[in-house]
Amino acid sequence: MSATNQIPASVTNVGQEIIGTVSPAPKSLAVHHIPERSHSEKLYDTGNSELLATTNDTDVLIVDWDGPDDPQNPKKYVVSAEQHARWTYSSCTVGAIDANGPRQSLYHRFTFISPVSSSMIAPATGQVASSFGIDNDVILALTTSIFVLAYAMGPLVLGPLSEIYGRSRVLQLANLWYLVWNLVCGFAQSESQLIVFRFLAGLGGSAPLSIGGGFLGDCWQPHERGKAAAIYTLAPLMGPVLGPITGAWVAQYSTWRWVFWSTSIVDAAVQIVGAFALQERRQIGFADRWMPEKAPYREIRTVFESQDRSWRTIMAKSLIRPFALFAHEPIVQLLGVYMAYLYGILYLFLTTMPSIFEGIYQQPVGIAGLHYAALGIGLLVASQLNARTMDKVYIYLTNKYGGVAKPEFRLPAMVPGSLLLPIGCLIVGWTAEAHTYWIAPDIGIALVGAGIILNFQCTQTYIIDCFTLHAASAMAAVSCLRSLAGFGFPLFAPAMYNALGFGKGDTILVVVAIVLGCPAPWILWHYGERIRNSSRHAR
Repeated sequence: MSATNQIPASVTNVGQEIIGTVSPAPKSLAVHHIPERSHSEKLYDTGNSELLATTNDTDVLIVDWDGPDDPQNPKKYVVSAEQHARWTYSSCTVGAIDANGPRQSLYHRFTFISPVSSSMIAPATGQVASSFGIDNDVILALTTSIFVLAYAMGPLVLGPLSEIYGRSRVLQLANLWYLVWNLVCGFAQSESQLIVFRFLAGLGGSAPLSIGGGFLGDCWQPHERGKAAAIYTLAPLMGPVLGPITGAWVAQYSTWRWVFWSTSIVDAAVQIVGAFALQERRQIGFADRWMPEKAPYREIRTVFESQDRSWRTIMAKSLIRPFALFAHEPIVQLLGVYMAYLYGILYLFLTTMPSIFEGIYQQPVGIAGLHYAALGIGLLVASQLNARTMDKVYIYLTNKYGGVAKPEFRLPAMVPGSLLLPIGCLIVGWTAEAHTYWIAPDIGIALVGAGIILNFQCTQTYIIDCFTLHAASAMAAVSCLRSLAGFGFPLFAPAMYNALGFGKGDTILVVVAIVLGCPAPWILWHYGERIRNSSRHAR
């Protein structure tokens, strides 16, 4: 423990990189003494970042890690190739140990189970329609997509709550909320009850997605963050793909109610393990451990905490800032709209694939559900290739351009991604229209998955690098918009395909994808730095 009148640069470098801060229980914390004087502000230059301390007659005690090499600091962990493989596996399953240990693996299990539930009911919507006498395609699609609408609202509240009360506590309580309402979905007696229960379950299920950006910032340095983000984005996209595969067989050999009960059983197991093993890693309450030192000081807080930590202040900033960023930041607008379109296409495919393989190809529910694996293969292969190359490309371009790292160095993989998506859509639409052999639409579906994940990974890491200090708010704006698209696209899909067919319908999707996606990497590569320099929030 040390006390000084100046904060060394190494201590607060971590603050510049965080998205939201999570830290394991400290064994060695540094204590920094900051004098305060009334009605004035002193700016402490700390190298890569700055700490603003208001002053008063008494002092403030700042508690932080003992430098960047503190072994308890999560950013200090070393990731081997074998650990990387385990982490990848843990993002796709609910049983592996990942690169940063069991607690991080548990987080990925929470992140995975909710997206599984978002689409697992899709293959069983025919049974739901029979049970409740639903003859309206929009209402039927709503039983699936309403869950995603909650994704747009939940993070706006759960994100700031995790800043106040800690991520582990918010994550587990929100997951418990999801567990209760997901279980109740299986007992619904009308379509109205099912829709309401699904929405309530989605509110709790959005918790892992709302704090994921902070989780990445806590554990990874910027030059490692591309790989971390690449793998993190896989779970929210693979979950909706693997869910229908399981749901199709559950529905075929049981009833649609067991779709909800089976996921509730798995989630209950994750909840029980998390209650005992998932520890708080954010510096919430760590300053309280220094209460014996309190006497000479007016306040004790961590380096990551601002002076006003009231829930009203945090909630107000968290609710307003995402929309302010979307209103004033061209980067957030461009990439936010494109990510929303990608997410909308993902859920459009998830809800309409049964129409292709059960309707056109006359396959049983279980067999038709296996075609979701094509989407999963595209997501998984492209994600792993990008995860292994994104940081290497970032470092190579940094060295090539004089050692100056730029967020634009995250964009190269977006070029093939923006081409694979429209190519895949054309293949799916016109091969299904022509009733070709079933493998042809599957090839197109795999290309769609590859295009979606490449664009997702590039845009998400680019936004995080551009808005480091406000990345949580920027991602909240993007997440809210994309969730609204994921909710809305499945609602108009049945009418579009009924009127135009799969060929013309997917051609319309292709035209919009080309207009939105193909110019984006070129514009940001050539003008991204100029846009960032004129921004109040981007770096």
